[in-house]
Amino acid sequence: MKIAVIDAQGAGLGQTIIKKIRKEIDTDIYIIALGTNEFACSNMIKAGANEGISGEKSIWSFCQSNKVDSIIGPIGIICSGGINGEITPMISSSVFNMECTKYIIPLQKHGIYIPGTRDLQIKDIIKEIVFDIKSNI
Repeated sequence: MKIAVIDAQGAGLGQTIIKKIRKEIDTDIYIIALGTNEFACSNMIKAGANEGISGEKSIWSFCQSNKVDSIIGPIGIICSGGINGEITPMISSSVFNMECTKYIIPLQKHGIYIPGTRDLQIKDIIKEIVFDIKSNI
């Protein structure tokens, strides 16, 4: 199974996701880190991703030409200008148009609020994502 994890800035969330997948599933998963910058990408590789891709054009190209079973990231990955502007229109549209399961983590930032998610803990959301991935192996 191939999974892409996309994050920006320092990729704190991306690192947490990758570590949890490695702890719970490990060898059955091939993880591609998609970092909007080299620092985010490097941090996700250190967390256990098999390979990393960084930068707008490289992420766009990956999304256009590769098949993954799922992609995981914060809600900002599908919003042009998301994650403090690091998600460009090119990245958000290419992620949105991928033919795979998209696990979107509903962070309450940038004026985006999804009703019903106020009391959800990030660790519980990640746990649910990992459980669903395990169910689909």
